[in-house]
Amino acid sequence: MLAGMATASRRNASAGWTFDEVASAGRENLDVDHVGRYDAKADAGAAEELVVLEDLGLGPESVVVDLGAGTGQFTLAAAPACRRVVAVDVSPVMLSRLRTKLDAADVSNVEVVQSGFLSYEHRGNPADFVYSRYALHHLPDFWKAVALTRVRHVLRPGGVLRLSDVVYGFDPAEAEERIEAWCATGGTDVEVAWSRAELEEHVRDEHSTFTWLLEPMMQRAGFEIEAAVYVPDHFSAQYVARAI
Repeated sequence: MLAGMATASRRNASAGWTFDEVASAGRENLDVDHVGRYDAKADAGAAEELVVLEDLGLGPESVVVDLGAGTGQFTLAAAPACRRVVAVDVSPVMLSRLRTKLDAADVSNVEVVQSGFLSYEHRGNPADFVYSRYALHHLPDFWKAVALTRVRHVLRPGGVLRLSDVVYGFDPAEAEERIEAWCATGGTDVEVAWSRAELEEHVRDEHSTFTWLLEPMMQRAGFEIEAAVYVPDHFSAQYVARAI
């Protein structure tokens, strides 16, 4: 199935209906200044996330795909603990920063790929883990469903998707009040924290969806959700989903 999907991806790469993942990557993720300060303002909690995956079976022979790897916080944490990490991102600016960090760390088991959820073509043994943090929301819901199906085929049966993202758990009738309250938590200093303007931009220009839409997509794509943790005030959700 994966080979067939890869063939279809190559055949349709220039079709007029395909989605431009780079254009949808988010203005800030293509901005050199933002990427330069990203690690200082956005702690991925990579060490803690690695523990989560180790508890789920990640070990020296594991293959991990980091989809939306960004500057590589998780990639660098995972590399010493497994056999192979494929760090995938659509942003050349993010990947440039990641490559610099890999060179400095003298890491040899990481493959860097400029690609995205809809275009990544996995090679070699199926992945044991796919890790993705705050990246899927760059796709509209139609393409999220397509992306999750593609992720399922990257994983071996029984493999794990660790997915974290901005996801809304409230009723649409509450949207104005809840979104305004969230945006009000933003400040003005983009150097050290997320500003109100950045939060507004996320809601306006990106594609975070509701938990009650995302979770059925995951199940339809062939995942069983084993765990879900919600942080309502920050609209974040973390999932452990098993490939059926």
